[in-house]
Amino acid sequence: MTCTLPNIKRIARQLRSTDGAEIAEAALVLPLVAMLLFGIIWFGRAFNIYSTIQQAAQQGAVTAARATCATCSDAFPTDGPPTTNGTVTAAVEAVLKASNLDPAQIPVNSNPPNPVSCATPPTPPCTTTDKITICRQALLNPPASTQPPQCGTIVGFQYPFKFNFPGTSLNMQQIILSAQAQSRMEN
Repeated sequence: MTCTLPNIKRIARQLRSTDGAEIAEAALVLPLVAMLLFGIIWFGRAFNIYSTIQQAAQQGAVTAARATCATCSDAFPTDGPPTTNGTVTAAVEAVLKASNLDPAQIPVNSNPPNPVSCATPPTPPCTTTDKITICRQALLNPPASTQPPQCGTIVGFQYPFKFNFPGTSLNMQQIILSAQAQSRMEN
């Protein structure tokens, strides 16, 4: 197809007749699409962090419960290998560091678990160390349950997440994500 003068004049006439509606529509739609995309990204990141801290709490609970044995007494030592609180904290921190989360950002746990003790005589089963609450000899199933009582460990902590969502009320809002996991002690 050759470009002739009448074709160019016809195209120029068509271009002059457009009123810029497409540009106005794009100016309205693109910011909304961008906000939707950023929202998906930031809520996905929040879910990723929540999943990671839940996994860290589970790893801590498994580490705390692993120290039991068939010949052990009901009382757990609070220091000394292999059941130190530091070992549990190290397990939690290892999972956080593997996902590039800073364990130093863990705030004081404002919602610690408060389980019933399985120990005889009953003792307060929870200790808080390094802002991580570790409950040993905790009753995992409710007393009214038809199953026999199961003792175990509960590990809980919190982690902050700050939204970076410009143009919304969520921009720079901090939420505290809570993680709590339990593990049954095997005899």
